[in-house]
Amino acid sequence: MLTPEHRRTLAALGSGITLTLGGAGLVLAWQAGVWGSLLGTLGIIAWALALGCWIALRRAAASPAPPATAHDTLPIAALLDQVPVPLLRIDAAQVRAINRAARALFVADDRLTAPPPALTDPAARHLRHAGRRWRIDAVTLGPDTRLAALIDIAAEEHAAQERASDEMIDILGHELLNGLSPIVSLADSAMTAAARGDAMLGDILSTLARRVEGLEGFTRAYRELARLPDPVPGPVALGELADDLARLFRGRFGEAVTLTVQAEGTAQIDHDQMVQALWALLQNGAEAALAADAPARVALTLRADHGFVAEVQDSGPGIAAADRVRIFRPFHTDKAGGSGIGLTLARRIARAHGGELTLSDTHATCFRLTLSDMSTGRIVE
Repeated sequence: MLTPEHRRTLAALGSGITLTLGGAGLVLAWQAGVWGSLLGTLGIIAWALALGCWIALRRAAASPAPPATAHDTLPIAALLDQVPVPLLRIDAAQVRAINRAARALFVADDRLTAPPPALTDPAARHLRHAGRRWRIDAVTLGPDTRLAALIDIAAEEHAAQERASDEMIDILGHELLNGLSPIVSLADSAMTAAARGDAMLGDILSTLARRVEGLEGFTRAYRELARLPDPVPGPVALGELADDLARLFRGRFGEAVTLTVQAEGTAQIDHDQMVQALWALLQNGAEAALAADAPARVALTLRADHGFVAEVQDSGPGIAAADRVRIFRPFHTDKAGGSGIGLTLARRIARAHGGELTLSDTHATCFRLTLSDMSTGRIVE
């Protein structure tokens, strides 16, 4: 059985053959002067052309319309109107509210009669309006046209704090349960041993005391992290800072780990807090270096040039990619007896100074603590 497509193909082929033969007959009739044949041939050609046009028109009428795209059917205006983030269209000095959130924020139906100057300034990134601070996230649509979304900074920070609090509570609950479970078990064993006059009672109480001390150390570490005071920056000679750290390092690791130091300049930092942060990094590097097969080495570099940069690199086995996102989490550690506080505390100190602590994306493990110049705000690279 012929399909509609086959029938259309055969019809087109028949029309082409008919036109070809009709054209040849028309030429022969013209040359021979046979006017009757000439008129008949013209009729056949006209019929073939009419048939072809009819088939083409029927095919166009029968073909289905192209499916409507999501853009054609989606009610964009209604969708944008439900977005909780205020959206604005900025055309040079004219600002229009796109959705309900923007109209409610600026108490306007459409066009803002007196838009805040920050909205019409392409370089502005923040806006204070209605007692709140907003971040302006804008996308350029044309030479003088932008689409701007206003992000509530306080709400964003609150959400981030809630996530951090949830994570902290989860971590604290996990660590406290891990510490309390063996204590409860040892206490039950001690009571049973005491009732029986068991000679193992002394060993059980000794283990119990060590577990209590470990839990107490964990609690103290958490309190130290939570109660970090604001830094008090002052001029610190980095050579003297490096000497203090080197003495601490030799007293802790002796000749087991080689420490190389490079330091120059003077930086505006809180001396005691920076010693605490860098000492945590040095201890972390030395312990990692001792866990490797190669000779244990740690390098400390301090420099001041429109700011402060400290780098601690070790010869350890490196940090796996899966662990890089977790190393700065409070209480995360893969070391026996470790508190998981050191790196978190070091980052807290860096951020309290207006800087950052990062793990460089290199094969060797290298932590980089960078502070901006307090006078220019420029970050040292």
